[in-house]
Amino acid sequence: MTGKKRAARDGVWERLGAFVYEPFIHRGERLGMTERRAELLREARGRVVEIGAGTGLNVRHYPREVDQVLLTEPVPAMYRRLSRRAAGRESVQVVQTTADALPVPDHSVDTVVSTLVLCTVPEVDHVLAELVRVLRPGGRLLFCEHVRAEDTRLARRQSRLAGPWAAFAQGCRCDRDTLGLIGRRFETLDVDTAAWRGMPSVVRPLVTGVARPLN
Repeated sequence: MTGKKRAARDGVWERLGAFVYEPFIHRGERLGMTERRAELLREARGRVVEIGAGTGLNVRHYPREVDQVLLTEPVPAMYRRLSRRAAGRESVQVVQTTADALPVPDHSVDTVVSTLVLCTVPEVDHVLAELVRVLRPGGRLLFCEHVRAEDTRLARRQSRLAGPWAAFAQGCRCDRDTLGLIGRRFETLDVDTAAWRGMPSVVRPLVTGVARPLN
Protein backbone atom coordinates (compact mmCIF):
# COMPACT_ATOMS: atom_id res chain seq x y z
CA MET A 1 0.00 0.00 0.00
CA THR A 2 1.38 3.42 -0.96
CA GLY A 3 1.78 6.22 1.54
CA LYS A 4 -1.08 8.19 -0.03
CA LYS A 5 -3.44 5.24 0.08
CA ARG A 6 -2.50 4.50 3.68
CA ALA A 7 -3.04 8.14 4.65
CA ALA A 8 -6.43 8.15 2.91
CA ARG A 9 -7.45 4.94 4.68
CA ASP A 10 -6.33 6.27 8.05
CA GLY A 11 -8.18 9.53 7.40
CA VAL A 12 -11.43 7.69 6.68
CA TRP A 13 -11.01 5.56 9.81
CA GLU A 14 -10.32 8.64 11.92
CA ARG A 15 -13.40 10.43 10.55
CA LEU A 16 -15.51 7.37 11.24
CA GLY A 17 -14.10 7.15 14.76
CA ALA A 18 -14.94 10.79 15.44
CA PHE A 19 -18.44 10.28 14.07
CA VAL A 20 -19.29 7.21 16.18
CA TYR A 21 -17.38 8.16 19.35
CA GLU A 22 -20.19 9.91 21.20
CA PRO A 23 -22.94 7.46 20.18
CA PHE A 24 -20.68 4.58 21.27
CA ILE A 25 -20.07 5.95 24.76
CA HIS A 26 -23.53 7.54 25.15
CA ARG A 27 -24.84 4.89 27.52
CA GLY A 28 -21.70 5.11 29.64
CA GLU A 29 -22.07 8.89 29.82
CA ARG A 30 -25.70 8.59 30.85
CA LEU A 31 -24.93 5.98 33.50
CA GLY A 32 -22.41 8.04 35.41
CA MET A 33 -19.54 9.36 33.31
CA THR A 34 -21.14 12.79 32.76
CA GLU A 35 -21.46 13.28 36.52
CA ARG A 36 -17.94 11.98 37.01
CA ARG A 37 -16.58 14.55 34.56
CA ALA A 38 -18.46 17.36 36.30
CA GLU A 39 -17.24 16.37 39.75
CA LEU A 40 -13.62 16.08 38.62
CA LEU A 41 -13.56 19.38 36.74
CA ARG A 42 -14.92 21.31 39.70
CA GLU A 43 -11.32 20.98 40.96
CA ALA A 44 -9.86 22.88 37.97
CA ARG A 45 -8.19 26.17 38.82
CA GLY A 46 -6.23 28.93 37.13
CA ARG A 47 -4.73 28.23 33.72
CA VAL A 48 -5.91 24.84 32.48
CA VAL A 49 -4.63 22.54 29.73
CA GLU A 50 -6.71 19.56 28.69
CA ILE A 51 -4.93 16.88 26.69
CA GLY A 52 -6.75 14.73 24.14
CA ALA A 53 -9.94 16.73 24.51
CA GLY A 54 -11.65 14.66 21.80
CA THR A 55 -15.06 15.99 20.81
CA GLY A 56 -15.22 18.27 23.85
CA LEU A 57 -17.43 16.44 26.30
CA ASN A 58 -15.65 18.18 29.18
CA VAL A 59 -16.10 21.71 27.88
CA ARG A 60 -19.40 22.52 29.59
CA HIS A 61 -18.13 21.30 32.96
CA TYR A 62 -15.31 23.82 33.44
CA PRO A 63 -16.09 26.22 36.30
CA ARG A 64 -16.36 29.92 35.59
CA GLU A 65 -13.52 30.57 38.02
CA VAL A 66 -10.81 29.19 35.71
CA ASP A 67 -8.72 31.87 34.02
CA GLN A 68 -8.08 30.12 30.72
CA VAL A 69 -8.63 26.69 29.15
CA LEU A 70 -6.40 25.34 26.38
CA LEU A 71 -8.00 22.30 24.74
CA THR A 72 -5.60 20.13 22.77
CA GLU A 73 -6.44 17.31 20.36
CA PRO A 74 -4.17 15.63 17.76
CA VAL A 75 -6.73 13.88 15.52
CA PRO A 76 -8.02 16.24 12.80
CA ALA A 77 -11.57 14.86 12.73
CA MET A 78 -11.87 15.08 16.51
CA TYR A 79 -10.26 18.53 16.48
CA ARG A 80 -12.90 19.87 14.09
CA ARG A 81 -15.73 18.64 16.32
CA LEU A 82 -13.97 20.00 19.39
CA SER A 83 -13.56 23.42 17.75
CA ARG A 84 -17.27 23.59 16.95
CA ARG A 85 -18.23 22.67 20.52
CA ALA A 86 -15.86 25.22 22.05
CA ALA A 87 -16.75 28.04 19.64
CA GLY A 88 -17.88 31.24 21.33
CA ARG A 89 -16.75 30.26 24.81
CA GLU A 90 -14.74 32.94 26.55
CA SER A 91 -11.19 32.12 27.62
CA VAL A 92 -11.22 28.79 25.72
CA GLN A 93 -8.64 28.08 23.03
CA VAL A 94 -8.37 24.97 20.86
CA VAL A 95 -5.07 23.72 19.44
CA GLN A 96 -4.32 20.69 17.29
CA THR A 97 -1.29 19.04 18.90
CA THR A 98 -0.17 15.88 20.61
CA ALA A 99 0.00 15.56 24.39
CA ASP A 100 3.79 15.21 24.37
CA ALA A 101 4.32 18.56 22.60
CA LEU A 102 2.18 21.12 24.39
CA PRO A 103 2.59 24.69 23.10
CA VAL A 104 3.01 26.30 26.53
CA PRO A 105 6.08 27.45 28.50
CA ASP A 106 7.64 25.49 31.33
CA HIS A 107 5.85 25.70 34.69
CA SER A 108 3.03 27.90 33.38
CA VAL A 109 -0.07 25.76 33.97
CA ASP A 110 -2.08 25.33 37.16
CA THR A 111 -4.22 22.35 36.13
CA VAL A 112 -3.83 19.60 33.53
CA VAL A 113 -6.90 17.49 32.69
CA SER A 114 -6.76 13.99 31.21
CA THR A 115 -9.98 12.02 30.78
CA LEU A 116 -9.87 8.73 28.86
CA VAL A 117 -6.68 9.78 27.09
CA LEU A 118 -3.64 7.97 28.51
CA CYS A 119 -4.97 4.65 27.19
CA THR A 120 -4.40 5.89 23.63
CA VAL A 121 -1.03 7.62 23.63
CA PRO A 122 1.87 5.52 22.26
CA GLU A 123 4.40 6.59 24.93
CA VAL A 124 2.68 7.35 28.22
CA ASP A 125 5.85 8.31 30.07
CA HIS A 126 6.74 10.91 27.43
CA VAL A 127 3.33 12.49 27.90
CA LEU A 128 3.58 12.43 31.69
CA ALA A 129 7.03 14.05 31.48
CA GLU A 130 5.51 16.80 29.36
CA LEU A 131 2.77 17.35 31.95
CA VAL A 132 5.42 17.67 34.66
CA ARG A 133 7.22 20.22 32.47
CA VAL A 134 4.23 22.50 32.03
CA LEU A 135 2.79 22.36 35.56
CA ARG A 136 3.68 25.08 38.02
CA PRO A 137 4.93 24.19 41.52
CA GLY A 138 1.78 23.12 43.30
CA GLY A 139 -0.01 22.47 40.02
CA ARG A 140 -2.20 19.40 39.71
CA LEU A 141 -3.20 16.71 37.27
CA LEU A 142 -6.90 15.78 37.27
CA PHE A 143 -7.46 12.40 35.66
CA CYS A 144 -10.16 9.87 34.89
CA GLU A 145 -8.85 6.83 33.01
CA HIS A 146 -9.86 3.26 32.38
CA VAL A 147 -7.17 0.87 33.58
CA ARG A 148 -6.01 -2.72 33.84
CA ALA A 149 -8.32 -4.62 36.15
CA GLU A 150 -7.30 -5.83 39.60
CA ASP A 151 -9.51 -8.86 39.08
CA THR A 152 -7.22 -11.49 37.55
CA ARG A 153 -9.85 -13.02 35.28
CA LEU A 154 -10.79 -9.68 33.79
CA ALA A 155 -7.12 -8.69 33.51
CA ARG A 156 -6.44 -11.86 31.50
CA ARG A 157 -9.37 -11.03 29.24
CA GLN A 158 -8.00 -7.52 28.76
CA SER A 159 -4.60 -8.92 27.79
CA ARG A 160 -6.17 -11.38 25.37
CA LEU A 161 -8.31 -8.72 23.69
CA ALA A 162 -5.84 -5.83 23.86
CA GLY A 163 -4.78 -6.15 20.22
CA PRO A 164 -8.25 -6.45 18.68
CA TRP A 165 -9.59 -3.70 20.94
CA ALA A 166 -6.75 -1.35 19.95
CA ALA A 167 -7.46 -2.00 16.26
CA PHE A 168 -11.15 -1.27 16.80
CA ALA A 169 -10.71 1.70 19.15
CA GLN A 170 -7.96 3.53 17.26
CA GLY A 171 -5.06 2.60 19.50
CA CYS A 172 -6.80 2.45 22.87
CA ARG A 173 -5.07 -0.05 25.17
CA CYS A 174 -7.54 -1.74 27.48
CA ASP A 175 -4.82 -3.52 29.51
CA ARG A 176 -2.64 -0.53 30.46
CA ASP A 177 -1.63 -0.03 34.11
CA THR A 178 -2.19 3.70 33.82
CA LEU A 179 -2.30 4.43 37.54
CA GLY A 180 1.06 2.72 38.01
CA LEU A 181 2.53 4.77 35.18
CA ILE A 182 1.19 8.00 36.67
CA GLY A 183 2.83 7.04 39.97
CA ARG A 184 6.28 7.08 38.38
CA ARG A 185 6.13 10.86 37.93
CA PHE A 186 3.29 12.02 40.17
CA GLU A 187 2.20 11.73 43.76
CA THR A 188 -1.45 10.73 43.81
CA LEU A 189 -3.32 12.83 46.34
CA ASP A 190 -6.78 11.39 45.90
CA VAL A 191 -7.84 8.32 43.92
CA ASP A 192 -11.23 6.66 43.57
CA THR A 193 -11.97 3.45 41.74
CA ALA A 194 -15.24 2.84 39.93
CA ALA A 195 -16.85 0.92 37.10
CA TRP A 196 -17.60 2.57 33.77
CA ARG A 197 -21.15 1.33 33.61
CA GLY A 198 -22.70 0.77 30.22
CA MET A 199 -19.38 0.00 28.53
CA PRO A 200 -17.66 -3.25 27.48
CA SER A 201 -16.05 -5.10 30.38
CA VAL A 202 -12.48 -4.62 29.11
CA VAL A 203 -12.72 -0.84 29.62
CA ARG A 204 -14.98 -0.85 32.65
CA PRO A 205 -12.40 -0.46 35.51
CA LEU A 206 -11.85 3.26 36.15
CA VAL A 207 -9.60 5.39 38.32
CA THR A 208 -10.38 9.05 38.99
CA GLY A 209 -8.09 11.28 40.96
CA VAL A 210 -5.81 14.21 41.59
CA ALA A 211 -2.02 14.11 41.45
CA ARG A 212 0.93 16.49 41.63
CA PRO A 213 4.44 16.14 40.18
CA LEU A 214 6.99 14.38 42.35
CA ASN A 215 9.67 16.98 41.63
